[in-house]
Amino acid sequence: MSDLETLSASVTALEESIATTNGGLDVFYLLFAGAMVFFMQAGFAMLCAGSIRAKNVKNIMLKNILDACGGAVGFWTIGYAFAYGGADSSKLTFIGNSDFVLANIHDGGSLIGWFFQFAFAATAATIVAGTVAERCKFEAYIAYSLMLTGFVYPVVVHSIWSSSGFLSAFTDDENKFLGSGMIDFAGSGVVHMTGGATALFAAKILGPRIGRFYDADGNELPEPVSFPPHSVALQVLGTFILWVGWYGFNPGSTLGISPAGYADVAALCAVTTTLAAASGSVSAMMTDMLMTRKATGETMYDITMCMNGALSGLVGITAGCSVCEPWA
Repeated sequence: MSDLETLSASVTALEESIATTNGGLDVFYLLFAGAMVFFMQAGFAMLCAGSIRAKNVKNIMLKNILDACGGAVGFWTIGYAFAYGGADSSKLTFIGNSDFVLANIHDGGSLIGWFFQFAFAATAATIVAGTVAERCKFEAYIAYSLMLTGFVYPVVVHSIWSSSGFLSAFTDDENKFLGSGMIDFAGSGVVHMTGGATALFAAKILGPRIGRFYDADGNELPEPVSFPPHSVALQVLGTFILWVGWYGFNPGSTLGISPAGYADVAALCAVTTTLAAASGSVSAMMTDMLMTRKATGETMYDITMCMNGALSGLVGITAGCSVCEPWA
């Protein structure tokens, strides 16, 4: 073998080694980011537990655990197939039609992709838990969790993130909605609005908690009864866990770290995510303080508004975290 052939073989072997290393690096990156997103389940659990009465904590904890379990089963059996199966950028489809129960998925990149997307699906399902706390039957909640992760959420995902979706920015140019498609980098609409809309319908169907506006006999109370949270500490802990989890949610949505420029996007996402949470928290608290002062003449700083503002800022930046400049 000549020196040139030896050099060529060495270069080929080096390229293969780099490709393998990059592939493993991307898998590990998604594993880490997906684990952080899944850890948000603990944040939702703590936030819900702290926000309700002590007598109902065990019930809401069970529902949070079953959100993760139901989400895994629903997304494994049909959800992922409906969301991404058979994607083809040359045509638009309503839902996917292949890869049920991950039957044809074997490589590490695709498997870790399912894990990352499952964590997102479970997040969409858990958003509803706090809305229906203290007034939803166990059986109904399980049915909802399976339906959301198995069908409702995957249909939204397919429409926006699959290359065959009618709103997708990843389909062929002639198929793009309004010439560009919908840009939702990490899921402000796909994940959080889907969960929020589901929560709105659930709240409308279930109605208020017994004793809040009506007594046990259905008679309207003269004044609404306040149900104060039983543990502010758990609420704050849950908020911080969710904030930390968002660093897997947003930067992790690059879906890789080895390609050129991906690290820059992930870093930008981390910065904009931080600024959005901090700004949302302060803005909500100060706005509430000014409104309270105007109405009552007293100056009060509400920690609930502080926490909700942070979470609202995180939800709001999720779609555009990869394109917003830090100064903006």
